[in-house]
Amino acid sequence: MSSIVLIILTGVGLGALYFLVASGLSLIYGLMHVLNFAHGAFLTLSAFAGWQVAQALGTASWGSFLVSILVGAAVGAIFATLTELILIRPLYERRIEQVLVTVGLSFAAVALFEGIWGTDAVNISGPAWLKGTTEVLGARIPNTYWVLMLAAAAVLVALVLFLGKTRYGMIIRAGVENRSMVTALGIDVRKSFTLVFAIGGAAAGIGGVLAMHYTTFVSAHLGATLLIFAFIVTVIGGLGSLTGAAIASVLVAVLQQFANVYLGGTGDFIVVVLLAVVLLVRPRGLMGRKA
Repeated sequence: MSSIVLIILTGVGLGALYFLVASGLSLIYGLMHVLNFAHGAFLTLSAFAGWQVAQALGTASWGSFLVSILVGAAVGAIFATLTELILIRPLYERRIEQVLVTVGLSFAAVALFEGIWGTDAVNISGPAWLKGTTEVLGARIPNTYWVLMLAAAAVLVALVLFLGKTRYGMIIRAGVENRSMVTALGIDVRKSFTLVFAIGGAAAGIGGVLAMHYTTFVSAHLGATLLIFAFIVTVIGGLGSLTGAAIASVLVAVLQQFANVYLGGTGDFIVVVLLAVVLLVRPRGLMGRKA
């Protein structure tokens, strides 16, 4: 029983990490129809920025941990905003060029990060509590997973409330449905779209800082590795659906954990098989809208 509890709860925690990475990706595509392959670069730069801040303030304190998350979110938002203003805005009606320029940015960013911080992974440490465990029904759950679950829930609630309850959220949704009508009302839709990119980058930044605490290291390839699973859960959940991304993140991670334990470490293979099945049976994903 305890082993099942351990697999499920660690799977949910890992799914929370996948959602933190995928939420910004899903938000940007859902509202702006931009497949941003540079999303992993937002995450990596934020992780390095958070690590640098934690090193300066002292890695063992909760204060430095929280400040590093805020700095990571800010760095991710700034990087995403600059990407939208300089690279994406001129290409909104040119989808192939969007993909090419974001792929190019992702490769260039990895090379830049390696030039600044080196090619080797940097081991990190955080508050001592994160290294401990909490017992649940006989299973010892690493405390890092609880932080990931809390952060993912907070991000999901914040995004849903922002889009559904705030003025800017309504402007963004209206701009997606009928951009010319919103512009005719005297509202600059371009600023709203830039805000979407900034929010997506901030979510990636939070995910980046927490990802380095989950893996206990940060490297130039951290974002690229997690971006693969972010795309998988985004497609399975339904491109553009935040709720779908959240459900798919937990489904994928729990399935991955069970396969790793009971099927000889084949978790990644099983996830790819699940992706193939979804694409064949329900191409729009679990909660994606019909074209």
